Amino acid sequence: MKPSCITSSFVDELDNIEEISTVISNLGKCSVPSPLMKKDYSCFVEDDDKVLLLASSRNVARLCKKETVPSFELAGPRQNIYFDPSKTKCAIVTCGGLCPGINDVIRAIVMTLFYGYGVRNIFGIRFGLRGFIPSYGLEVMELTPDSVARIHEYGGTILGSSRGPQPAEEIVDALERMNVSILFAIGGDGTFRASKTIVDEINKRGIKISVIAIPKTIDNDIFLVSKTFGFDTAVQMACQAIKSAHTEAIGAPNGVGLVKLMGRYSGFIAAAASIALREVNYCLIPESDFDLDGERGLLKELERRLDQRGHAVIVAAEGAGQKFFEDQPKETDASGNVKLGDIGKFLKQKIGEYFATLGKETNIKYIDPSYIIRSVPANVDDSLYCGNLGQNAVHAAMAGKTDMMVSLWNDRYVHIPLESAILQRKKVNLKSRFWMSVLESTGQPSLKND
Repeated sequence: MKPSCITSSFVDELDNIEEISTVISNLGKCSVPSPLMKKDYSCFVEDDDKVLLLASSRNVARLCKKETVPSFELAGPRQNIYFDPSKTKCAIVTCGGLCPGINDVIRAIVMTLFYGYGVRNIFGIRFGLRGFIPSYGLEVMELTPDSVARIHEYGGTILGSSRGPQPAEEIVDALERMNVSILFAIGGDGTFRASKTIVDEINKRGIKISVIAIPKTIDNDIFLVSKTFGFDTAVQMACQAIKSAHTEAIGAPNGVGLVKLMGRYSGFIAAAASIALREVNYCLIPESDFDLDGERGLLKELERRLDQRGHAVIVAAEGAGQKFFEDQPKETDASGNVKLGDIGKFLKQKIGEYFATLGKETNIKYIDPSYIIRSVPANVDDSLYCGNLGQNAVHAAMAGKTDMMVSLWNDRYVHIPLESAILQRKKVNLKSRFWMSVLESTGQPSLKND
């Protein structure tokens, strides 16, 4: 699984290397021969196998002046494992918003546990972390190869999901009552932070439970992950919406196709779709500020574009232009995220008003495919990626790894401590080759007056 062009500009541009921990926690000595030894596996790895944090020759040369070169532990099956499969119980929970590929990850985890290691007790926790809390009255789901055989053909998650925190003490109480040895948490930044608090409570009690996180976010904004699963599918679906917007734009006088895509804090979907399709004229993302009014603002630029070409396509990430909503009351969702102003409807209104004052006809077609994009099944590339993530999560867990995330980094699957994964949010680097490709594709100038 090769990382996308997004990765090449991000991997070698880390400013806070000193803060990134690479040490993986282990529950204890691995003294149980892996069942995979009987299957003629030849791809076992050791804990000493590493993947460099930074891969360019320039950065490696700089880091080699230090006593140790920062590197992540390579993912994969170990010859000896920590848990006895015949006595191991596992739980899987999915949290946060939907994303293409969640069912693929669930399926990969179940299949690898069952057929690879012989684990027979696998539970699905219903509707996110609230499934652990007795007051919700949610029964667990028994997961078997038969029950997950075809779930990858469907979008969403068979376990259901939810947002919002739950008490770590009650979650660990539930894990102990169920006699769970391994918890697989599929989610994003909020899920990782919750997983970290669960690990802390587990350590406080001195019990042996592994917590393994699998990064899930359609926005591709998790730190130290080259690309999150579902992203390729999201870009593919976004391109379909943009094609429709372009068709609408060229089919009417002064047609404007306006598409709002997902991306609260990071504009990777909007940017990647703009590069892939090359029919976008303006790509607006949270990382790049823009003005509406003024000689160099979006409205004046759009006017010039329509005068010259007669049509235009604008793609806006949902988190773009939030400065225009600063006077509005701030509300939060169940996860504590600030509810964003609707940049799509705002732009549609402002564009219409602007051209009305000029006495110029415009035909604006607004498309918001957000919930369609996140609810579809994974495409082939994402499905393959999800399978690898799920399998490597199981290998890590059975070897007694904990307090970690499975990640794709420098074209290899690696183990990353949760404390490093939650250090910051990944964003589009405006000085990267990736963003330069967006500007070259769209031809858009700076939309700032200063």
